[in-house]
This record gives sequence, structure tokens and C-alpha cells, in this order.
Amino acid sequence: MKIADISIVRADIPRQTPATPARRAPWHTEAEVANPMSRYPKVKRHRSLWVPQWEQAWCKVTAENGAWGLGLLWPARPLVPVVEHLAAHLTGEDCLAIEKLADMMFRLTKPYGSTGLASYAISALDLALWDLTGKLFDKPVYSLLGGPQKERLFCYATGNDVDWYLELGFKAFKLACPYGPADGLDGIHRNEAFVAQARETIGDDCELMLDCWMAFDVEYTVRLAETLRPYRLKWIEEYLAPEDFDSHAAVRERLPWQTLATGEHWYTHYPFQWAIKHKVVDILQPDINWCGGLTTCRKVANTADAAGLSVILHAGAHTPYGQHFSYAMPATPWIECFVGTAPGVPLEEAWRQVPGQAVPKDGWLVPNDAPGFGLGILENWLEPFQ
Repeated sequence: MKIADISIVRADIPRQTPATPARRAPWHTEAEVANPMSRYPKVKRHRSLWVPQWEQAWCKVTAENGAWGLGLLWPARPLVPVVEHLAAHLTGEDCLAIEKLADMMFRLTKPYGSTGLASYAISALDLALWDLTGKLFDKPVYSLLGGPQKERLFCYATGNDVDWYLELGFKAFKLACPYGPADGLDGIHRNEAFVAQARETIGDDCELMLDCWMAFDVEYTVRLAETLRPYRLKWIEEYLAPEDFDSHAAVRERLPWQTLATGEHWYTHYPFQWAIKHKVVDILQPDINWCGGLTTCRKVANTADAAGLSVILHAGAHTPYGQHFSYAMPATPWIECFVGTAPGVPLEEAWRQVPGQAVPKDGWLVPNDAPGFGLGILENWLEPFQ
């Protein structure tokens, strides 16, 4: 079965209005989070002051028989020429030859770089091909990967409304760290008070993690980890600029006792291969929508599994893509749920991004079993992006 067409489309997905009123606004609307730009006062207060507000779209891959698959494309507008370049070479190829097509896309993007934005485009096309393949075989993608490896997925909640996540039934929580090197010693003290409050809220029978979102250097990471040692963090995450490999090795050497996690801003499988070889982290966190799609994530997971390491996708529960992958992979014990909805509003009323996406219940999740990724997006909802 050959690829007949590749296009970029918008999806007019009906929006669900929550019936339950919120108790308060969600934490992320106003809370400061340590980030790479925190050293610059004019944008320090909130990430929304500098993070680009780009729109998303979908890559639609259509086979000769009319079957089609969708991959989420973000950021859409900057990636139009990349998708057009790749589409010109993929159209007419066997749509089931996913490994070949992934290799072609990796090599086709070499003139302008296969990482960063190009990797986002590759991811969207790769996921659309997997979605299409599942539909052609009338099977969920997790079955194409060997079937469910676990009965259900353990979910951890990301965000700072910890009291609400506890009420929802989660037993593991990842905080967004408020302060970084720009805040000096006072920031370390305030981070400790923040983490101590969370630990007091969740008690000793729940797991606690800390997300540092590329904000730290080696010294600050080490000093903060040592300060927070009494609070038994399961892991500290993405504490350095992702490109700074030498500093990752330095942190590992200075914190042999602390579980370390990173990888959401690594692209292609090569940085993960380096991290596994040099044993600089314990948990690898690719983003399936950014690093190269399911095909790249599978390479990472298989290599990590052989090395005795874990792979926990960044924002894995936020799309059926991550849910299906995590359900099938032995190296993936947990899945991340960023709970961005307001406290008091049940997740089933507001959390789902696309129809057919499974929603966590009491801290557990089972993906849908519809063909492909079961996105639940109807074709008459789609229209050309340009």
C-alpha cells in the first residue's frame, strides 16, 4: 500500500465545556517557574512572557485505498516548508515501511539539521504513519508494538496544585521548581520550603519529584539536591541546558545518590544513546511528539531496557500517541499527566485533548483500543491548513 498524499490540516474539534465550577484558578496561570530566561528580569515572572505562542495543526497521511492517519504538528507554521520537503519524497513510498521512511526523513533533513524544529515535523509524520498502519490492520498501535506489556499504566501528576491531585487519586507528584540560580541562596531556601510543604501535604507514602526545566547549572543543581535530600525526591529532572553534555556528566559524578532524569528536549536517538553509554541519567524522558516520533522512542526504549534504565515519556499521557507507546514498552513503568485543569473540575470534563483519549482515573490509565491511536477525529472536521 503506497502513500497517495501528505497534507497539513486543521481539525475543528468540538470543545467540551466543563459542567463543574472551578474552586480556584490552576497554579500555572500565575506561578513563577524557574526557566532558562530567569536571569532576565523583564521576562522572569512568567514563562508566557517569552515562550512562543505558535499554533498547532496535524499531518495527514493518506494511503491509496483512502485510509488516513494523523500526527500532531507543532509549531505548525514554521514547519510547513519542512513537511512539504519531506512529503515530496515520501509520497509514493510503501506506507508500511515505517523504519525506511523514518531513516529517509532523518537523512533528508541533514542540509538544515535533523534536530529541533525539523524533528517536530519528522515526529508528526512518523506518528501519522503509525496511526495509518493501525487503521490498515484494524488494530490499536499498542498491538502493533507487541500488545499490552502491563494491565494498566501508573500515572504521576505534574503541577503544583498537589492537594487537588491527591484528591483525584494520584500517588506520585512532580513539582515545577519556582526558583533558580538567579534567586541565589534565598531561592534555595524558598525552594526547600516549597518542597517541604508538598511533602507534608502528600505524606510519606507517596512519591515526589522536581522538574527544573533547563534552569540550573552544575553548582545550583548540586546545592539544591543536597538541601532537598531529607524530602526523599524520587528524581530531579531536566536541571541543565540539554546541549551541555559535559555538565550532565559532572552532575552525575557529584550526585551519585540522586536519581536523575532528563531528555524531553533531546532530538533523534543519539543524545539518549550517549546518555545510556555514559550513565549520566537514570530515567530517559523523550517527547514522542518532538524527538522523532514513535519510531525514535522505540529505539530509545529498547536500548534503555537493555541497559537496565527506564523511559518515561515527557507528557506521555497527554496524547494517545504516548499512551499507546507506554502501554506496550517494558522499559516504561510510569506515564506523566500534566494536570493543567482547574482544581475542582473533574478530569473527564476538561482534561481530554482529543476524542478517544483515555483519561486517568484514581491515578491509573488504560489506553483506548480503537484502530490506530483511536484519535476519534472525524474526517469532516479537517480542513486545509493553508
